[in-house]
Amino acid sequence: MKRYLKLAVVAALSVAASQAFARNSVETYSIDNALKTGDGKVGSDIALYFAGQPHPTVLKTLSEAATNKKTNSFGRSDELACQHVFLSAVIALQERARAEGGNAVVNIKSNYKDHLTESATEFTCGAGALIAGVALKGDVVTLKK
Repeated sequence: MKRYLKLAVVAALSVAASQAFARNSVETYSIDNALKTGDGKVGSDIALYFAGQPHPTVLKTLSEAATNKKTNSFGRSDELACQHVFLSAVIALQERARAEGGNAVVNIKSNYKDHLTESATEFTCGAGALIAGVALKGDVVTLKK
């Protein structure tokens, strides 16, 4: 009888542990706060305009760029992990703009799990026990200077 009880306890703990690691919290965080944590990692040569932000006249639209970045979130708060991965996603958009000869990325939106969210002040991030992720979409353009 004790053997079956031990087996039941082990099974219950296994299920509880797997549920804890399966966590996927989807939250929004401040774009401005995340950009401030970048310490110069985000380039100033490619302008960034999030959905709804006014920007100079678009001379040419080069492409739609999308990025989906993940990072290890183990041992970090959700906010810190999400800020870190947001910076990676923004840098990827800037790299795409440089490669295509653009000078800006406009109309940037969160696209977490194909759910578009437009905001000039917040981005969407999914965070679990081990991984955090941010997906962004935007238009690579040449703006009038």
